[in-house]
Order: sequence, then C-alpha cells, then structure tokens
Amino acid sequence: MTATITAELAAGIAEAADLLRGRRIAFLTGAGISTDSGIPAYRGEGSRTRADPMTGQRYLADEAARRRYWVGGHLGWRAFASAQPNSGHIALAEMERAGIASGVVTQNVDGLHLRAGSSRVVEVHGTMRRVLCLHCGQVFDRRDIAVQIEEQNPWIAIPENIALNPDGDVAPETTENFVIPSCTVCGGMLKPDVVFFGEFVPVDRFRAAESLLRSSDALIVAGSSLVVNSGVRLVERARRRGIPLVIVNREPTRADPWAHAVLAGGTGDVLPTLKELLQ
Repeated sequence: MTATITAELAAGIAEAADLLRGRRIAFLTGAGISTDSGIPAYRGEGSRTRADPMTGQRYLADEAARRRYWVGGHLGWRAFASAQPNSGHIALAEMERAGIASGVVTQNVDGLHLRAGSSRVVEVHGTMRRVLCLHCGQVFDRRDIAVQIEEQNPWIAIPENIALNPDGDVAPETTENFVIPSCTVCGGMLKPDVVFFGEFVPVDRFRAAESLLRSSDALIVAGSSLVVNSGVRLVERARRRGIPLVIVNREPTRADPWAHAVLAGGTGDVLPTLKELLQ
C-alpha cells in the first residue's frame, strides 16, 4: 500500500477487487489519469479554467481563431508530446497483458495509453498525433506539421516554462504574422484529429467503444468526472446490463449513485494496487 492510500481507501480497493475478480474489465479513462504525467485536467484538482475553449464551428469559420489555435498548439506541442506514461497507464497495460483488462476507452488525446503498452485502445475524442486535411482527406503526422510551422515561422520561439492546458494548448503572447499550416497535397485547411467542443464523437469510434464494453464483464471509470456525454453513454450501457461498475476519481462524478464501488483516490495509486490484488 502506498503512503497516499489511506486505510479506508485500501479497504475500498479490496472490496472492489473481490467484486471484479475473475471478470474481464473494460476501462473508461479521462484527463485525471494523465495529471501525474504533467498534463492538467479540465476539471477538479489541478485543472485550469478554459474561459474560451475552441469549438468546431468557430475553428472552421474564423481564420483568426485558427491562427490562435495553431500558435498555442505549436508552443505546447513539444511539452505535450514529451509527457511520459505514469503508473496508472502502466497498470492498465499490464492488466491487459495478464488478461484482466479487455481494453481501454479513453477520452484523452495524449496517446499515453498506447505508449504505456496497451494494445486495445479506443480514442473516442481522437488523437493529437494526427492532423487531417478537411479538403482532400490526407493524413499527416503532427511532427511533420510542426516542421512546416517552424519553417514558415522561423521567428517563433518555444518558451522554457509552459503552462499547458489539457489538450496541449498554451496561451500565446501574440499571433501576429503567424502563417497557418496547410495541406501540402492540395493546400486545404488542416485540423488536428480531435473532437472539439460542440462536435460529435464519430459514429465508428463510439461503436468501437461499445464493442469493447460488450466484450467485458465489468467497467472501471478511471480519472473522469463523467461530464462529457460520450462517457455517460457508456456508463449507462453498463448500468443497463447490470455489470459491476467501479469509479476511481478524486472528486465525485455524475455516476456515483449507480456505481457498485466508488474509490476516491488518484488513479496512479489506486490502479496499481488494484492490479496487484487481481493478479
């Protein structure tokens, strides 16, 4: 038991393990699992308020908004991309290899589950690793777009101390004279392969998440406040099936009344402890 796990929480983890033992577990993760990797959450402890989040409609309609997005995104990209998986990510990957976890549905766009070694990962909100052309459909590696940005904007300087937002964005001091990256195939508008505020999760991604849940006998929500509808919809499907639902989150969530167990602790502490009890 780690020093940050109280006796009360340890007892709750042991009870959850008894409930889950022998079952194939699907995991639904949110920003809270990545805070130990230096990526802040949207809500709760360690979060940063986003007064003006980018929406899909605004991105498409407003060139100034796109310029602001790409400047801020580029300034934060290297720090975001260099984040390392933490003990929570690693515990899930190890549980998958041990046959305990059926896979992960994540609301995060940081790619840390894949880097930790999880192989069945549904990134319902997309990934910052890819950039799409909205005109011809060409797919780019985000690293290649970073090279294009720096070639077209040689004056841009990456700050040493960056106050990252959950999506890797930072607040730029200026966007003046910034050249927005464009598709090198057709010159069309580029957009990161992520779901912006106000956009819907692509149908095929949500179906993949549902498929993973159907192949499982239990669901653990880890590090999500369940404010976003995609997560709530999956929890509702688990509730209708009557399978065990366990929530691991520091703050209360919308689904606490439905859960068979609520573990009010950090994912980096709780998940490795739970893994040891289930092996």
